[in-house]
Amino acid sequence: MSTEDIEFGLDSFVPISVDESGQELSGDVVIRNTVEEAVLADAVGIDSFNIAEHYRSDMMDSAGHVILAAIAGRTQRIRLGTAVTVLSTQDPVRVYTEFATPGRTEKLSWSRPARRDSAWSGLGPRSSMVRPWSPGSHR
Repeated sequence: MSTEDIEFGLDSFVPISVDESGQELSGDVVIRNTVEEAVLADAVGIDSFNIAEHYRSDMMDSAGHVILAAIAGRTQRIRLGTAVTVLSTQDPVRVYTEFATPGRTEKLSWSRPARRDSAWSGLGPRSSMVRPWSPGSHR
């Protein structure tokens, strides 16, 4: 295996973090820091940067596509994608259109779809799956 066969990517769930004095950072600072981390990752040759999706007060990643758009505006070659999308909280058509634009974005995984999502995704309500995804590959 050559080094050209190995890809290195980073995943983030954009956690609320603290500053040097232990004070919790505000959400906007956490998001700005995440964008800066992705810019640095692009500069040092990391292959991909992915943001998960959670709906918890200690994470700022519930609108990952917006953060990824900010990252895309500041980077040149790094592939951007989602580490997790919770389809039971999303409109599947919207998810498709947000990632259907050709370029550096990719959809990486689904996460435990609810019953109403099962028919569209082909997964049962208790299943989970991680696989590369691109528009049109949801069959």
